[in-house]
Amino acid sequence: MLQPPVFREDRIEIMHDMMHKNPFASLISMQEGDIVADHIPLVIHPELSAKGNLRGHITLGNPIVKNLDHTTEVLVMFRGPHHYITPSWYPSKKEHDKVVPTWNYIMVHARGKVKLHKNADWILAHLTELTRRNEKGRDEPWEVSDAPSDFIKRQLRAIVGIEIEISSLQGIWKTSQNKTLEDNKGVCEGLKKESSTEASVMVTCVEKTRN
Repeated sequence: MLQPPVFREDRIEIMHDMMHKNPFASLISMQEGDIVADHIPLVIHPELSAKGNLRGHITLGNPIVKNLDHTTEVLVMFRGPHHYITPSWYPSKKEHDKVVPTWNYIMVHARGKVKLHKNADWILAHLTELTRRNEKGRDEPWEVSDAPSDFIKRQLRAIVGIEIEISSLQGIWKTSQNKTLEDNKGVCEGLKKESSTEASVMVTCVEKTRN
C-alpha cells in the first residue's frame, strides 16, 4: 500500500484501535493461482504478540481450510471511515481554482501467516469473545450460553477457527492534513452540511488529525 509520509500512520496502538472499531475485514490470499478475497469479522488481540494477533472463524466448507496452512502469508485489509471531498469546500478555490476533488479515508493493512484451529474449546472461546464485544452496551446482550448447548455443539462442528499473528502493519490516515488550515476547516464545514453518519464521523477524524 502506498504510504505518503503526510498520511502515514505507524503507531501500533492507533492502528489496533481502528481495527477494534472496524472488525469486518477483507482477507486476501493466493489460492491455487488465484487471488481470493474473504470477508469476515476479525478480533484483534494486542496482548498475544508484538504487533497483535487476529482471530476469526470460517465455515468448514471455505476453501481456506484445504488451501492455506501455517506457511501461507495473507493480507488483511481493515477499512475505516471514508468520504468524498468536493473542491467547493476549499476557501482557496475562490482565490485560484487550483483545486481538485479527492477522497478522505482511513485504512490499515495487516500481514501474517494463517493458523487454523479445529479445537472446539478454542473456537468457543473465540465466539464468546466476538459476541461479547459486539453485544456490549445493548439493553439485553445476547451470549453464546443463551442458545441450547447441543445446538452450539453442532454449530462448532461446522466452523474452523483462524488466527493470524501479525508480522507487519501499515496505516493510512488521509484526512485533509495536507491542506491549509483554512481549507481543512472548510472541509469540516462542508461535511457537517452533508447530514450523514459517514460525514459526521469524517469530521471528527479531520479535526482530530488537525489537532
